[in-house]
Amino acid sequence: MSDMLNDKELVLNYQNGDVASFQVLVDRYQNKIFSYILMLVKDKQLADDIFQDTFLKIIRTIKAGVYKEEGKFIQFAMRIAHNLIIDHFRKAKRLPMVDPTKEDYDMLDNARFQDPSIEEQIVTEQIHDDLRKMIEYLPDDQREVLVMRMYDDMSFKEIADVTNVSINTALGRMRYALINLRKMAKKKNVILTVA
Repeated sequence: MSDMLNDKELVLNYQNGDVASFQVLVDRYQNKIFSYILMLVKDKQLADDIFQDTFLKIIRTIKAGVYKEEGKFIQFAMRIAHNLIIDHFRKAKRLPMVDPTKEDYDMLDNARFQDPSIEEQIVTEQIHDDLRKMIEYLPDDQREVLVMRMYDDMSFKEIADVTNVSINTALGRMRYALINLRKMAKKKNVILTVA
């Protein structure tokens, strides 16, 4: 019966002590939320951990009475998941990486990409370090969109949904973030590409 209720009714029932209503919300959205997390972290165990943390935070928020129902429970849940993913990568001080064990081979069975020299590694690390430092100076809204787009590979529609803004606003924030990064790079005489 409770699976016929809308999200707002389920949250209200849960606030009034009906644990089964919360389970309906979990059942309703767990696949979408877990898939989103897994898509970004690319590690099933880590995705499981962040998924559990997401629902724990949702429970705490609802129980604390600070959840504001706007008919958008899924956006609220996705925003929490996204923030936990960002927190994880900040704490780990790394960005999502491609699996280095998967090499790309050409027809002659030669590794297509040679290991970079120590000099190239140092230059690349310096570029990434400079870029991360500059990103930290961006206004919060611009930094958030840039990180979601560039590092989390989210579409502007997904970014708009998670940040609760229009697609045009998300696009505008990305545009200004890139403009500001270019200005900072020029001012500091930082070259952001490897020749």
